[in-house]
Amino acid sequence: MTASVAAIRNRVQDLDAVRGLALLGIFIVNITFMSSGYPGNLVTDPEYSSVFDNFVRGLSSVFIDMKFYMLFSFLFGYSFTLQLEAAKRAGAAFGPRMLRRIGGLFVLGALHTAFLYGGDVLTTYAVACLVLFWMRNASDRTALRVAAIVYGVVLLIMVASGLFVDSSTYLPGEAEALANGAHATQAMLGGWGDVIDHNLGGLVLLIAQAVSFQGPASLALFLLGMVAGRRRLLANVRGDEPILRRLQLIGYPIGIAGGLAFALGGGAGTGLASAASVATAPLLTAAYVATLLRMMHSPRTEFLRDTLAPAGRIALTNYLGQSVVGLVLFTGVGFGLAGSFSPAATMGLAVLVFAGQVAASAWWLRHHQYGPAEWVLRWVTNARRPAWRKAEAR
Repeated sequence: MTASVAAIRNRVQDLDAVRGLALLGIFIVNITFMSSGYPGNLVTDPEYSSVFDNFVRGLSSVFIDMKFYMLFSFLFGYSFTLQLEAAKRAGAAFGPRMLRRIGGLFVLGALHTAFLYGGDVLTTYAVACLVLFWMRNASDRTALRVAAIVYGVVLLIMVASGLFVDSSTYLPGEAEALANGAHATQAMLGGWGDVIDHNLGGLVLLIAQAVSFQGPASLALFLLGMVAGRRRLLANVRGDEPILRRLQLIGYPIGIAGGLAFALGGGAGTGLASAASVATAPLLTAAYVATLLRMMHSPRTEFLRDTLAPAGRIALTNYLGQSVVGLVLFTGVGFGLAGSFSPAATMGLAVLVFAGQVAASAWWLRHHQYGPAEWVLRWVTNARRPAWRKAEAR
């Protein structure tokens, strides 16, 4: 392999590996909602309320919660520029291709919500991507200004909510929340009808969250990612850039401080605590990415690139696959283990499943061009059937 070919391969894999890291972080968060009805009601399962259980939850709040979906959103915007380039290389009109892709993503998300996991993000991404599509010709300066305004408004609303709105006026009391958590967990243990009812029962809350926070925040990060993609910020990384070290020096202390404020201030049910996390999480996320990039370009730890990249290359398939695992393990459709895992066991299970996905992704990509979900979405995007196996593409 020539030096130039190796460099191109590494640039592509850098992006995929970062996406793989995001996939792991998202699953560690999502599996807590897949495995119990209590987290969705913002209360702790009484069966798992020991000091150690709360310590594990605290670790997740500080270092993981609300961090990796931001990275995933940023990478979505970055990949948007790659879709633009792909359309140009194919000599195809970008508009129809991208609108078909957005429609396909929305349908996948809707099916995901109904049948697999009620905390889906794909539908939110599809709607927010319509705005990104509309702004695709905006200058970098305009995109960054809009991103800052949108994110700033989200943050301001959270601060105002924490200062001036009594959460007891719209959130149930602890006793009611505990009862709701027990009921939700029981619903998860039923058959298909109960699972679908449980998933769709949270649709109003999902839409409210998407409109008030997740959608706007995702859009802001889409725009940042689009600008980063235009400037090829992840395309020519060597690992020794001073900016990577600065991101670590700034991002870790501020991000961890914000995570501590989030964890100690009451978590997602508290406006000011959530605002602290939203304000600082991007810095901690940037520090994580800087650390991974430095490690991937160090001779001693460059194996991380080859390890994580396959999972990130077929991230959509793996994201949906994680929900399938959650459905099979925790609901009455499968083994019915909802409510049976402690926070530590749940986190360990997420890491174990992801390790399996890493191995399965590498095996799959030795024989196929795309993951199953990527293959379907590419068919919809290009309006023609892509090659299924690598042998077909030769």
